[in-house]
Formats: sequence, structure tokens, C-alpha cells
Amino acid sequence: MSMPQRLFPLDSSKKFTDQQIVGHNRWHPDIPAAVTVKPGDTFRVDCREWFDGAIHNDDSADDVRDAPLTTVHRLSGPFGVEGAEPGDLLIVDILDLGPIPQEDSGPLAGQGWGYTGVFPTRTAGGFLTEQFPDAYKVIWDFNGQRATSRHVPQVSFTGITHPGLMGTAPSAELLARWNRRERALIATDPDRVPPLALPPEPQDAILGSLSGADFDRAAAEAARTAPPRENGGNQDIKNFTRGTRVFYPVFVPGANLSMGDLHFSQGDGEITFCGAIEMGGFIDLHVDLIKGGMDTYGVSENAIFMPGNVEPQYSEWLAFSGTSVTLGGEQRYLDSHLSYQRACLHAIDYLTKFGYAPEQAYMILGAAPIEGRLSGVVDIPNACATVYIPTAIFDFDVRPSAAGPVQVQRGPGVPRSSF
Repeated sequence: MSMPQRLFPLDSSKKFTDQQIVGHNRWHPDIPAAVTVKPGDTFRVDCREWFDGAIHNDDSADDVRDAPLTTVHRLSGPFGVEGAEPGDLLIVDILDLGPIPQEDSGPLAGQGWGYTGVFPTRTAGGFLTEQFPDAYKVIWDFNGQRATSRHVPQVSFTGITHPGLMGTAPSAELLARWNRRERALIATDPDRVPPLALPPEPQDAILGSLSGADFDRAAAEAARTAPPRENGGNQDIKNFTRGTRVFYPVFVPGANLSMGDLHFSQGDGEITFCGAIEMGGFIDLHVDLIKGGMDTYGVSENAIFMPGNVEPQYSEWLAFSGTSVTLGGEQRYLDSHLSYQRACLHAIDYLTKFGYAPEQAYMILGAAPIEGRLSGVVDIPNACATVYIPTAIFDFDVRPSAAGPVQVQRGPGVPRSSF
């Protein structure tokens, strides 16, 4: 089968803003389509790693500590779809994706390697920021479909490659709604560290071909790309892999589809935040339309999808549960967020008995294709969340036994950096 036409090319020797076609890093309805496609078209899109090369293949976490958060995410697009109108559903088929083709080494994530990081609490934190307040980084090397790391020994797994971020442009009304509700949330605790939400930030905004007064106006209004929203966005769903079909609501003429933030692998929840195994690469897509589909199927504020069936074939799992009780013993009411935190912490505590440092275990949960589930949400007062770790990712028997846990050699450990 021939390679689809490459409609959004990226030159690895150039910065994102110096490319032949410049994408964007904010959501705004006035960002013009960079490329126009037709329903039924199949095409290839190059995607840059979300920090555009600011994170390096080395043994220091200073770059994660100092990561330029106002610059993310670098998105390829927008892709205007001929005939798409507000109220339609945009069908997007993910045909293929992977690291940067024919570039197995180099300074960019995706050139044979990727990274998982944890932001320090002061800048962004992570899911377990109270236990891991500093910056951490792990480098993963790609060997075909498998990932290994010098920073996390005796672990190897098959990646479940997917785009962390894909979505359509918001309408002006929807954008205003986002900004109102997120500003209202910020106002409840404006000095919180890390912040409750990220308001529009003109600094470092990239808005495709917009310029002059139009750029200045849009940059002051444009939404940051960090959270998922009604348009899809940064959902970080690990099952968005090959064979997936997504149905996106259309809010503006042409739909203006964009994508990026490719991951070589990820655990459910992307609990490390920075992130899964981050990489640049390519994605092959096919698009089509369902006219009037938003009303027909009741899809007005969410994307729906049919996950692909190409994923790692793990059959044995070791699962950990957590409930809505804080580390200090305080009972919370059906707090599923807390219960998932506790399940993750139980898994980390368990893995340290085999010799891993806590931060090495944390990185495993963020990068490996673990399964996270809400197992019970009605049994008052405790929600129950569970974390399933595939046992085959370890090169030793990780199951409990009478013989006791084997001890791994930690190696150089996980790079760490603090202010």
C-alpha cells in the first residue's frame, strides 16, 4: 500500500515556527485552515513533540523543571474539510501512526527515543504531586514497537501509539463559554499552586497564518490546549490507536481539525502529566462527514469513538485497588479521584519492595500500558478505583510468592531536579 499524501510536512532540522506550514498552539475559531481536504480523503500529517525539542535525551531533569509551558501544544493543522458545517459530525479514522519515519537517532523526541516526565509542583505538578513535588525525567529507547529505559531497568513493553490531542475548532460562543467557566474556577483560589486552570496567555501564542491586529485579538482570547473539552482536545486516551474511528462535533465551517502530542505509549490517566512517552512522528488519517450528525446522534458536547483493535496483547495482570480515604485517614464521600490516587500509590509501594525507587515505579505507571478503572462508584462512602499492571512488562516474576520479592538493580535511577 502506498504512503498517503503528506499534507502537513515538518522538517526535523527546523523549529515548529520555521516550517513551510505553521500550525498553532491555541484554540480559536479564527485560526485559518492551513490545509483543505475533502470528505473521503486520506492523508499523512507530521506532528512535532509538544515542547518542540526543549526536552533532551540526557540524564538531567532540569529541562523538565524549566519546560516552557506557555508554548504547548504544537498542533498540526487546522485541516479544513470541504462541506463541513456546524451541526455535522466529522468522522476521523486513524489509519496508522508512529515515530518520525527513517530517523532513528537525533535530538528530537521521536527520533528513536521518547521521554516521560513529571513537572514540579511549582509549575504544573502531576497526579501525585504531593508525593513527588520535584521534576523527574525518564528516557525511553524505541526498538521496533518496544520501549526500554536506562533509567528504569528490567522493564520492557510494547507501545500503544496514539495521538494525545486531536479536535475541532470551537465556535466563538463555545470559546467564550470555556473562558468564562475556567476563569470562574480560577477565581475560587487564584493563588493556588499549581493553578486550577490556565487562562488565555498571549505570550508564545502560535496562531497559524494570523498576523497583525487579528493575531493580537485572537491571542488574547484563544484557549490553552492543556485540557480536554467539548471539541475533543487533549483527552490523552491511550486507546486512540490504529483502527480507531472518532466522531467529532463540528462547531465552525470546515470543522478545522487539528492534532498532535503523539505518544509511543501511556498508562491510563497519564498520571505523570509530562507525560506518557512523548514523541514526534506521523499520523495517517481518513475523514468523512455525517451531515447534521450532532443532532441526529445527540453529540453536542463530546466526541465519541470506536477504539482500534491493535494494542499490546497482555493476558495476565496484577491489580491494585484504592478507596476514598486520604493518607491521613480522613474519609471522603465517593471521591473517585482520590481512590485512583490511592490505587496508584498502592502499586508504587508494592513495586518498591522489588528494589525500585518510588519515582521509578511512578514512571512505570505513567508510561506502560496499564489499565485504570472505576470499579465502584455507588457503595457509600467509598468509591473504588483499580490499577492493572501487565505482569509481562517485567523480566522477573512480579507476583507475590512465598519466596519473597526479587531485587532489581536500580541502575542510575531517575533524573531529578528541584528549584
